[in-house]
Amino acid sequence: MLDILYEDEHLVAVAKPENLLCVPGLSEPDNLFDRLRGRYPNARVVHRLDMATSGAILFALDHASQKSLGQQFERRLVDKRYSAVVSGHVAAVRGEIVMPLICDWPNRPRQKVDWLQGKPAHTLFEVKRHLLSGQTLLELTPLTGRSHQLRVHCQQLGHPIMGDELYNLNPAGDRLMLHAERIEIDHPISGHRLKIYCPSPFI
Repeated sequence: MLDILYEDEHLVAVAKPENLLCVPGLSEPDNLFDRLRGRYPNARVVHRLDMATSGAILFALDHASQKSLGQQFERRLVDKRYSAVVSGHVAAVRGEIVMPLICDWPNRPRQKVDWLQGKPAHTLFEVKRHLLSGQTLLELTPLTGRSHQLRVHCQQLGHPIMGDELYNLNPAGDRLMLHAERIEIDHPISGHRLKIYCPSPFI
């Protein structure tokens, strides 16, 4: 079953469930891309979400659209917003996290902060609500696209994402509480700005 957020002849946006791979993997045969190709045989990968993360993801339906969207991601012209529930009470109303990241090779797929060899990673955060559970609902805006960036940055903030078995010592919950809520792009053919929403399950 596919939850289609937007579609036209050039691209399709889908709501990815949590704990589903975006593309085929060695350990898990089921994946969103293969599901999508049953309905859209010409679907092409543009970007990915972590297996544990839910929310909006784009697929191109022709080569020109794939190339255009890929360039937008490379040039950081795509506006992405995530919803996350993190542990503890985040005191700052908003802020930014600038910490370079690199793969922690002995502990793959974990990433880590490395000020000498890490690649630049920049995240904006804003508190949306303090929860009665003592946790905080955040809006996260990644300005770069490093692997596990939001997860590591929240950990470094002192408020790891709930359900994160890699970066939270007390993960709790039955899923990673991270959701791709909005993605904004220039349409690959018309050039019109397109905003795609996937409502957060945490609100």
